Amino acid sequence: MRRYNTERKLLVNYYLIDYENVKTRGLDGISKLSEEDAVCIFYSEHADNLTFGLHRRINESQASIYFQRVEVGVKNALDFQLSSYLGYLICENKDNRDINYYIVTKDNGFSCLVSYWARKKVSVELVVDLSGRNANKEQEEMRQEVSKLIDDKDVVETVIQFMKQYKTKQGINNALMKKYPDKDNKKASEIYNLIKPLLADKKGK
Repeated sequence: MRRYNTERKLLVNYYLIDYENVKTRGLDGISKLSEEDAVCIFYSEHADNLTFGLHRRINESQASIYFQRVEVGVKNALDFQLSSYLGYLICENKDNRDINYYIVTKDNGFSCLVSYWARKKVSVELVVDLSGRNANKEQEEMRQEVSKLIDDKDVVETVIQFMKQYKTKQGINNALMKKYPDKDNKKASEIYNLIKPLLADKKGK
């Protein structure tokens, strides 16, 4: 499915979504976008599913929506192709410095693009979803959610670190067991069971 904005001169914001990284959560806020916005969703065979609800929100969005299936087979294939497309867009719109570019991802590796284009007076930002939240705001929201479940501040910071570091539920569970190696891993199991509802976007059961 592709939807193009025929009034290209009206476009103000481009959002390039690293769908492998953010999954469906990265499209939060799509219903608030306008005709001045364009969204390009970069996906691969490793992440190519949409819920019926999200599909409906995409269809109802006023923004221009593009789908870009990327070639895989090498490490960071999606990242390279997204970065190349960003450069293409910036070159294509070189006469319009009022355009803002957003990379929707939690991968800090893209931060080098932000600094590179800043030196060339082009606005590129990293956000975690289409509402414009950045990683710092997301981490603070995560801290608030974890703090509602766990009283110990040191444990809260450890949990947040593991949630950022590991992409799977199993990875987080293993890290907790290694961090808190008491008899029968009782403490690690208790912590994991408390935070499990917050891990819906992580891989695994």
